[in-house]
Amino acid sequence: MAVSDQSLLSRRRRSRGGRASGDPLPRSAWTRLAACTAAAALLQLDGTVITVALPTVAHDLHVTSASTAVILSAYFAAYALLLLPGGRLVDRFGARRVALVGLVVFAVGAAAGALVSNLGLLVVTRVVQGIGAGLVSPAALAGAVSGFPPERRGGALGIWGASAGVANLLGPLLGGLLTVGFGWRADWWALVPLALLAVWAIAEHLPAIVHEVGADGRQRVLTPRVVAASAVAGLTFAVMIGTFYLAEQYLQRSVGYSALGASAVLILVALLVALAAPLAGRIADSRGERLPAIIGFVAAGVGLALLAIPAVSLHGLGTIALLIPVGIGLGLLFVPTSRAALNATELASHGRVSAILSVARLVGAAVGAGLAGAALAGGPTASTTHSALAVAAGACLLLGLPIATRLGGSRADAIELTVLDS
Repeated sequence: MAVSDQSLLSRRRRSRGGRASGDPLPRSAWTRLAACTAAAALLQLDGTVITVALPTVAHDLHVTSASTAVILSAYFAAYALLLLPGGRLVDRFGARRVALVGLVVFAVGAAAGALVSNLGLLVVTRVVQGIGAGLVSPAALAGAVSGFPPERRGGALGIWGASAGVANLLGPLLGGLLTVGFGWRADWWALVPLALLAVWAIAEHLPAIVHEVGADGRQRVLTPRVVAASAVAGLTFAVMIGTFYLAEQYLQRSVGYSALGASAVLILVALLVALAAPLAGRIADSRGERLPAIIGFVAAGVGLALLAIPAVSLHGLGTIALLIPVGIGLGLLFVPTSRAALNATELASHGRVSAILSVARLVGAAVGAGLAGAALAGGPTASTTHSALAVAAGACLLLGLPIATRLGGSRADAIELTVLDS
């Protein structure tokens, strides 16, 4: 797009009450982002905090360790089933109202979970928490970017992605401290004040009406770019969760690492994701979503391909070095998907778009874990792990790269969408 065209579009935005890309954003945009990011981080924290407590739950409730898996699956099943209805509610009633209802439901479920005394009732409370999470997730993402013009949403989403990485880092530490110091019920009780704090932040900083809500609900949601972004999001989570599962199983069952030692791999990757997400946001805002997505798939694919070489050790210092491009690559893939999908649709559709992205990620995680489990059915040997890593590398390079080219490729796209949103 020519410079004169950009100037014309900028002037058109100003004439409609919009904001040029170089203008400073109001403080309210950042406080809105912080409130919604905190609400979303709570959902990330929940999974890791509760997972750490499960062995103690099994001991205290006199059930097998394997049976406690239903505590996680019940939560994620309810979470997934409520995402699409939750997205519709966001577009119909606004992000603030839906987020507040979801957070209250989540807090009630957590408090009830801390009080029950058998596995069946605990599972029911986890379903309640999952319902709350399914409402909060699309509302939080739609609300987080609502104060930012399309051409500057990458920076906001970079902070969003970094917060997820930080939550995944803090979750195991917080869960371990609470479980050891106060018992497993403390992990559930801790979620209650955190949810109420998020309620206060949303009520204080997120406007009651975030955008014009489409009364007829007929805005087009599944645009080609939304479909491409959802495919990238699903593939990213399939590779990430599948690789995590492979690493945990191989290091603990074949190499003899403790659970804490094996989790160091996950902590390293989570840290790299948190560092790479803001970088991806800056690249996306200046060059479009296609570039960071391509770099992300190349970096993750090359790192995984090198780890898949049979002669390469999977538990030495060299492994850590090869995990660096994998973690950075995965981190670069978080922001482009959300930015591309949200910028390709009207504000009145952002609740449903956010829900579609979340569903894609959950499906990808389930597929990745399932395929990794099938690959290791005969035991997590070095040979099978190398082969599974080769498949993950191929998914990044052969599937991910072609899809990434369908994402937005220039800043001019964002400028045009900014005018349409004004």
